[in-house]
Amino acid sequence: MTLQVSAIMLGVKDVDRARKFYVDGLGCEVDQDFPGFVRCSLGDGSSKLALYEWEAAAQDAGVSAEGSGFRGVSFHFITDSRDAVDEVMRTAEAAGGTVVKAAAASGWGGYFGYFSDLDGYLWKVTTAA
Repeated sequence: MTLQVSAIMLGVKDVDRARKFYVDGLGCEVDQDFPGFVRCSLGDGSSKLALYEWEAAAQDAGVSAEGSGFRGVSFHFITDSRDAVDEVMRTAEAAGGTVVKAAAASGWGGYFGYFSDLDGYLWKVTTAA
């Protein structure tokens, strides 16, 4: 068996607020919606995105809910153009996200920027073009 990522679960402080950001702001489609839990489709060929209350997620994993600062993870959205990078960054900011690093040309020839969602999760939006 080969390891796959079927769903990415984010522990969030407020599921309704996170739902609004990802669904209303970024256009994700809800495929499951329960109190304290929402799962979204990110499109064909992509993993699902689950939003779960922070405390409940920690309890589910059997770990402490304490945690702050860099979480050691970022999500990467690889686009086909610089215009697409800029559009995603604008959309995320308009939805309430924070531009952490403005999109710019990189030393390796690509173009990328970072935004964070409302709970501080980092998203890198990039293109090699």
